[in-house]
Amino acid sequence: MATGSIITSGFERQMGALRAFFGRRLRNPVDVDDAVQDVWLRSHRHLASGQIDNIPAYLFQTAQSVLTDRARRAATRQEARHETLEDMHHPVEWITPERVLMGEEAVERIIARLGDMPERTRDIFVLHRFENIGYGEIAMRMNISVSAVEKHIMKALKLLMDEKA
Repeated sequence: MATGSIITSGFERQMGALRAFFGRRLRNPVDVDDAVQDVWLRSHRHLASGQIDNIPAYLFQTAQSVLTDRARRAATRQEARHETLEDMHHPVEWITPERVLMGEEAVERIIARLGDMPERTRDIFVLHRFENIGYGEIAMRMNISVSAVEKHIMKALKLLMDEKA
């Protein structure tokens, strides 16, 4: 058997145990495969030299070194204080130039439709919707019934919502 295949088979036999070792010690399961790969990268050259008698002991010593280096790096970078970039923390911007333009066009349509309304209907609608005056007060001001105010409001809404206009 060639030296490279001995190295590979020795590492492969220990891979499950290395994953279990890292799985118990690393918080994020995604990091386990990265840590195993770090062990392979660090140990490959030394294993290829053929000078390692106890491959499992050497691999687990290397694994411990990988953990120590990762912990040191995390402390230096203060990784525990970092925030993830997730949508719930950083919501997607809903105000886009396209949406602003659509809003401006909608306002223009509403203004045009308000201008096309009969004067009395427009006045009643403006008093109620923009000046927050109740139906009863509008009825008294305009000397009409509350029912008439309701009909004018409904007419105004129908004219504003009419897609054909």
